[in-house]
Amino acid sequence: MARDRIYTKAGDDGTTGLFYGGRVRKDSELPAAYGTVDEAQAVLGLARAAAGPGSPVDDLLVPIMRDLYVLMAELATMPENRSKLSPGSSLVTNDMVTRLEHLIDTLDEQFVHPTEFVVPGGNTVGAWLDLGRTVVRRAERLSLVAALAPSQVVPYLNRLSDLLWTMARWHEGTSLIAKDAWPAP
Repeated sequence: MARDRIYTKAGDDGTTGLFYGGRVRKDSELPAAYGTVDEAQAVLGLARAAAGPGSPVDDLLVPIMRDLYVLMAELATMPENRSKLSPGSSLVTNDMVTRLEHLIDTLDEQFVHPTEFVVPGGNTVGAWLDLGRTVVRRAERLSLVAALAPSQVVPYLNRLSDLLWTMARWHEGTSLIAKDAWPAP
């Protein structure tokens, strides 16, 4: 039985196919945005792996990582095809943004926020979450031109970066180091 191959050679000319059709250069704004979301998802996979299967971090991240597939589908769609997207499965919804806000609020109640800048790396999981946060911030910046109004992609990414900061601080707990704890030079 012949298998489909992972390589198609269709992108050898420097273009990529989009959801619901069309091709664009790989360095154009849509692939730049959804490619960075894909990168963020990979970093969150490292946080999950470091936290371990069935951990609270794993339980929080899996639904978010599924949301990121929805984000990538929306970002990989030409503006003229966006009407074909389905809310919650290929189109980011306001409910998805609100769900992140509820997660932030829930975690916020479980620790005291630092009053100074935080030194990342209190533990491995926290460090991966902080790296994920920075990649999400880059994806947010790139999505400004790729996600047309009234898209919820940018608000989702904005909340997600806040959630990842909150998760990192929550996970670090007592291993948290703030800038004010450093000795003066």
